[in-house]
Amino acid sequence: MTNHLLTIFDVEPDELDSLFTLADELRLSDAYQPLAGTSAALIFQKPSLRTRVSFEVGIGQLGGRSVALNNDGIGIGTRESVYDIAKTLGGMVQLIVARLFEHTVIEQLAEHSGVPVVNALTDLSHPCQVLADLYTIRQYDRLRPGLTVAFVGDGNNVANSWIEAASIYPLNFILAAPDGYGPDAATLERARAAGVGSIEITNDPIAAVRNADIVYGDVWTSMGQETEAAARNAAFAPFQINEGLMTEAPESCLVMHCLPAHRGEEITAGVIDGPRSIIFDQAENRLHMQKALVARLVSHWRTNHEPHSGRLVNSIT
Repeated sequence: MTNHLLTIFDVEPDELDSLFTLADELRLSDAYQPLAGTSAALIFQKPSLRTRVSFEVGIGQLGGRSVALNNDGIGIGTRESVYDIAKTLGGMVQLIVARLFEHTVIEQLAEHSGVPVVNALTDLSHPCQVLADLYTIRQYDRLRPGLTVAFVGDGNNVANSWIEAASIYPLNFILAAPDGYGPDAATLERARAAGVGSIEITNDPIAAVRNADIVYGDVWTSMGQETEAAARNAAFAPFQINEGLMTEAPESCLVMHCLPAHRGEEITAGVIDGPRSIIFDQAENRLHMQKALVARLVSHWRTNHEPHSGRLVNSIT
């Protein structure tokens, strides 16, 4: 892994197994506290439930401390420039986790802070979610070469991260989306150039799920797209993950959704709460996988950044 986790492209293929093993170990024991003495800044430009709780709890369980900062408080790019925020935080904390709109902002934080930066979601990519999803699939003994994931819905940040995942693991990823709602073109080109997994884009949800091991859903309208909601609901109506669509998938197929879910829109309550659903296991595994990710990043950073030398002067009179 590089010094940061901005997209899954930052993860080397041979690192996946060791990250999963570390997540297993951290899941079973709280004795290992590699973040002792470490402070983290958690920046939330977007609302959050799973991301905030999993990072705050996880960093605490690893012995670290965290401070949560919302956009009203720090004003990214308005009250202060991204550069100034990066330089300031880099002198005070050893880790930055950011949930943002523009991906360029997290790239600037990584460039200028001097400490590890984790992408907890941008409009382009959501690497923590999909790495935790892969960990969940492994938990169900389904993670093997040739795994077929059918993502039914918008070619959004989560879909982009699944495409990134196909660049480091030999899975078959199929995105079923209406015309005009495909994934990021540069991400798709880079992943296909890696030649590891296969990636297919279609507008036929039934064909997409026919041989799927996993059927995956997400909201049709992401944060910041609220003005498009009516048009999106109309375009995506044939792409709802419902009981009828699931009859087209193999009986062994599992259902995933990154949450929050709009029950009755992109997915029905019967599917969310049905016997094939592993959606809430996904949510829990955000905690375990993110603990492994931040432990690995901070450990790597510490080995390359020795403490400043100097004497502590006591001036007690």
